[in-house]
Amino acid sequence: MSQYQHKKIFIEGPAGVLQALYHPGRVGHPAVVVCHPHPQFGGTMRNKVVYWMARAFEEAGCSVLRFNFRGVEQSEGVWDEGRGEADDARAALDWMDEVHPESRLWLAGFSFGCYAGLQAARLDDRVTHMFAVAPAVNLWPFAFMIGENRPITVIAGTADEIVPFEKVQRSVKGKSNIRFHPIAGAGHFFPQHMDQMAELLLADVRSELV
Repeated sequence: MSQYQHKKIFIEGPAGVLQALYHPGRVGHPAVVVCHPHPQFGGTMRNKVVYWMARAFEEAGCSVLRFNFRGVEQSEGVWDEGRGEADDARAALDWMDEVHPESRLWLAGFSFGCYAGLQAARLDDRVTHMFAVAPAVNLWPFAFMIGENRPITVIAGTADEIVPFEKVQRSVKGKSNIRFHPIAGAGHFFPQHMDQMAELLLADVRSELV
């Protein structure tokens, strides 16, 4: 992947400032907020999967914001069991919409980041597409997504050691708005399948990125 410069910024969050990395993309291309995995288990915006997700969107010309949830590295506040973290994601969406009012707004999350991020997106009509990579459906309740009909791209590894593949598969069954992309043999962190994950992340939106 080509090299991109990222701006180190701080945005206003509900519990204090949130540390973030921002990459401006091409005018008119989507603006994407990417949410990282569980802060209590070492998750940060520098997580390798989050990095590759962000880079996939950047390579496609999108503006991308990845940020640290409250209490992570230089972000202020303390862990709030997913509730406050969803509010942090809302603040990130607000920031991106303010900076890119002309762009479609997308939300992407990895693992716990799906839980926090999708809560924010569910109540935000500005978000036109959601992306969930290895959503932790066995660890967090996703009932708030019932009735959602906007397009969602879901990616899961069949050999995920943290989130059983079958539970993700069941969670998307029968939902016509969800495009489900299983990756055979991939674990939770996609150690041997990162390229495939990044490719599938954009599989449903290629026509919107030209």
